[in-house]
Amino acid sequence: MTHSTETTATTDDPFLWLEDIYGDRQLEWVRAENALTEDALVTPDFEQRERSILEVLDSTDRIPMVGKHGDFYYNFWRDAEHRQGIWRRTTWDSYASDDPAWELLLDVDALSASEGTEWVWAGALFLRPAEGAPHERVLVVLSPDGGDATRYREFDLGRLAFVDGGFDIPTAKSRISWAGPDALYVGTDFGPGSMTSSSYPRTVRILPRGGDLASAEQYFEVDQDHMMALVLRDSTPGFERDLAVDTIDFYTRRTYLRQDGGWRLIEVPEDASISVHRQWLIIRPRTDWTTAGRTHGAGSLLVIDLASFLDGDRTFVTVFAPDASTSLQSWSWTRNHLLLNLLHDVSSEIRIVDPARDWAADLLDACPPLHSVDAYAVDDEDDDAGDDYWLVATGFLTPSTLYRGTIGGDYTAVKSSPSYFDEDRYGVEQHFAVSSDGTRVPYFQIASKDLQLDGGNPTLLSGYGGFEHSLTPAYSGVIGRGWLERITEDGRHGVYVLANIRGGGEYGPRWHSAALHSNRHRAYEDFAAIAGDLVQRGVTSPALLGCTGRSNGGLLVGNMLTTYPHLFGAISCGVPLLDMRRYTKLSAGFSWIAEYGDPDKPEEWEYVQTFSPYHLLRDDVVYPKTLIWTATSDDRVGPVQARKMAARMKDLGVRNVWFHEALEGGHAGASDNRQAARMHAMSFEFLWRALTGSL
Repeated sequence: MTHSTETTATTDDPFLWLEDIYGDRQLEWVRAENALTEDALVTPDFEQRERSILEVLDSTDRIPMVGKHGDFYYNFWRDAEHRQGIWRRTTWDSYASDDPAWELLLDVDALSASEGTEWVWAGALFLRPAEGAPHERVLVVLSPDGGDATRYREFDLGRLAFVDGGFDIPTAKSRISWAGPDALYVGTDFGPGSMTSSSYPRTVRILPRGGDLASAEQYFEVDQDHMMALVLRDSTPGFERDLAVDTIDFYTRRTYLRQDGGWRLIEVPEDASISVHRQWLIIRPRTDWTTAGRTHGAGSLLVIDLASFLDGDRTFVTVFAPDASTSLQSWSWTRNHLLLNLLHDVSSEIRIVDPARDWAADLLDACPPLHSVDAYAVDDEDDDAGDDYWLVATGFLTPSTLYRGTIGGDYTAVKSSPSYFDEDRYGVEQHFAVSSDGTRVPYFQIASKDLQLDGGNPTLLSGYGGFEHSLTPAYSGVIGRGWLERITEDGRHGVYVLANIRGGGEYGPRWHSAALHSNRHRAYEDFAAIAGDLVQRGVTSPALLGCTGRSNGGLLVGNMLTTYPHLFGAISCGVPLLDMRRYTKLSAGFSWIAEYGDPDKPEEWEYVQTFSPYHLLRDDVVYPKTLIWTATSDDRVGPVQARKMAARMKDLGVRNVWFHEALEGGHAGASDNRQAARMHAMSFEFLWRALTGSL
């Protein structure tokens, strides 16, 4: 940051004091605002709806999703009895039964009670065992507050206990992987100079068993202003190798292969995504890439033999090429095939690619229209199940179902989620709004089948529009109970709308890049166009239209508040970015410059300020009713921007603005089901009452 920028920001911002997250005065302000909001919203009816949402989140009939490691299927589970959760495993025959018998591995509630820390589960990293041996060691990852900073602790799957004197990496924003049975590749906070400007590890060291972090040998490092350093060990038998990734920002990176005692750059465009699988190198360019006289389109998927590529060959096989309606979302390798998960106008399509047939692709007939279906390998290294795959199918009105299939065979249902509301009462439609530059923008509408198109329906519009993240159809008992089933005095059900605006990934990298930096306004124009289309079609009216978004979606609805206030009757803005002058000062904010631009460069601040809601507030505008909510322990965005926005609105004399800050919960806003139920219930309650005139 330049001196002049800091001086200007400090001088012009009377609410800078709220950036002291844990200061006594600041938390006193938070508690006072929380009390005002809870007094307004928390009623016996609210508490009943909160319990109804918690019932969904705590339901023991949910699908226990599993990951296969060796002979066992592992699952992490939360419910009313296990607030912080249990980690457990079972066999396939047991899992496929109606009542699986689970072996308890770790009770996080009991661990928290015994250690005096409210641990939040963040995952487990398995060490590959010796050939023929069972899995014995994992690194259990736990957060003390639900934030991004985590502790890694070695756990023994035989003794079902943490390893005495085993690996134990203190809480930090770490990136860690196994280097072998007796060593780790550790990227963590080693002290001054070891973290990037984005608050992630800048160096990776080799930590031997019994070794000391401070004296561990450095293995890889990146520049201070890059985002993150990472080293991974590929332990696939016959293809053992180390890969290092220098993540420059969200969309550019350099990947290196360890060779002859040094790091060899894999020479692909820095904005390409790559992966390796056995002998194959897989590349997905984000922009058009011309090499060896051939241009490969943005969003395509290319495959080549890695050894040949390193020798200079650039004869790629194109296993997927996008078109105007179809994009690649993800891919997964089974033992002998490549699974491609695609979106065609935001409905799923799955292709199975066979390298043995010159990479021929076949459609998997498992994707009904206006649904989301994801396919991924069960365990590509299992001798018997190497070509098995999972399918997870869901829709707005279709409870999720988990299938298991074998390539070349059929697939069968294994588990299904229960119904949480009367889905038969509603219908799903896809519509397209026309944005201000003529672009057709899709959105999904979920509404009662007897919907009257007279503008009289309370409608909730949700969106995100950033970081190439796609919003796809998904069943939600929370939305069903929290919004769709609510009824006005004249018998109208809530209408829910999901927007697929630019900045997202629904149509691949071009859809995303269309709303980057100085073009950010396109995402907001798309969202506003959908709002206008809902009114024009008679679904709702501005007074009955609310919108909601979290994180980058919070920035989205913050711009609806400040630039399009006439389109909405109420806005729920969660864990948001709002002060784009200072967003790079957030813990991870520096890494988002690739998305938004750098406010410390005058030429970029010229456009960044045009979508900075904190700076767009005016005292001569009538704003819709607004709830701004966040979490104290969010160490990704943090609570300070939400605090400052609410404080500034109140200082300007804006009426009908509420603020709420959960004192725990991380960037998700909740670290357990109880907190999540309160968060959802509060947002829905505010929006419903604000739109229907009871607030």
